[in-house]
Amino acid sequence: MQALSVISRLLDYPDANIQAEASALSRVIHEAGLPAAKAAKLQAFLDQHLAMDLMDWQSEYDGLFERGRSLALWLFEHVHGESRDRGQAMVDLMKTYSDAGLQISEHELPDYIPLFLEFLSTQGEANAKAWLQDVEHILALLYCRLEKRESDYAVLFDALLTLAGCAPELSELREKVAQEKRDDTQQAIDKEWEEEEVTFGAESLEKSCSGSTRKPSESQRRDLDIPISWVDFDTAKPANESNQAARM
Repeated sequence: MQALSVISRLLDYPDANIQAEASALSRVIHEAGLPAAKAAKLQAFLDQHLAMDLMDWQSEYDGLFERGRSLALWLFEHVHGESRDRGQAMVDLMKTYSDAGLQISEHELPDYIPLFLEFLSTQGEANAKAWLQDVEHILALLYCRLEKRESDYAVLFDALLTLAGCAPELSELREKVAQEKRDDTQQAIDKEWEEEEVTFGAESLEKSCSGSTRKPSESQRRDLDIPISWVDFDTAKPANESNQAARM
């Protein structure tokens, strides 16, 4: 699924190299097998952002994904929050990558969505779809939150749901998202800093690491059928609900 590589690139932090990659990205978009209307939206997203000043694009990205946790691009943030289960989930996912021949830096978090998508792009269509379906609820949540903010980044998650063959019922989720308080305001961020627990060691490193992604090496085995091993992934309560309950 080469389309996953494109979406991975567009969800990663924008840098100067993306201009040189524009033609290749466009080619993949139009060969991805997406419905024409959704492929057109994906291309429009790319064209619009390539036309922006790079610093403006980076500022938009920071404002969405680096302020608050509701749009965090880490899968387990939306499943485990800061619970101890998150650490074990990280270990399990890292082992899955390693078994497939993908080695990542010790400073990279395996649940970073662009990295996860880049990995899936090498695993064959059927297996990639199965993994995407397993995280459908997270993709749908991020889609609805971006939609609420009227961000065209929602197009990327809409495309992911389509590639997964998912057609989730979003009306109830949209109602819940509509009632959420923004966590990217200065007041919300200040409150989060006040409540943030001071941690040391591995937990501190995990929180401070940036989401820089590295693409799989050439040694990674392609189209390998890696079994899905999320534990209670589909049924886990969204982390933001758990955190809110804990603070009430």
